[in-house]
Amino acid sequence: MSPKENVAIHQLLALLEARYAIRVLWALRDGHPQTFRLLQDSVGGITPNTLNTRIKELREAGLMLHTGDGYSVTPSGADLLKRLSDLQPFAARWAAAQAKKKLPT
Repeated sequence: MSPKENVAIHQLLALLEARYAIRVLWALRDGHPQTFRLLQDSVGGITPNTLNTRIKELREAGLMLHTGDGYSVTPSGADLLKRLSDLQPFAARWAAAQAKKKLPT
């Protein structure tokens, strides 16, 4: 990986590492716009201030936008979510393996 590619991935990961950032995007994965309140409920446990901050950051990054219907992902955000959806099967396998480890032998 080139130094430029390293910088780009580090920048993206720094954005997504912010508390609730991925969860905000994930809540919009179905493509339907959500109002602020619905998005807050979808994310769960996020304060209005934190949600406002994440929305601002994700909008500035070009991953989500606000229309008259509410918040939704941009085409770039949808592309990222498509790539993150590959984590779902991995997460299911990983969680099952973790649960197996905790079973009494």
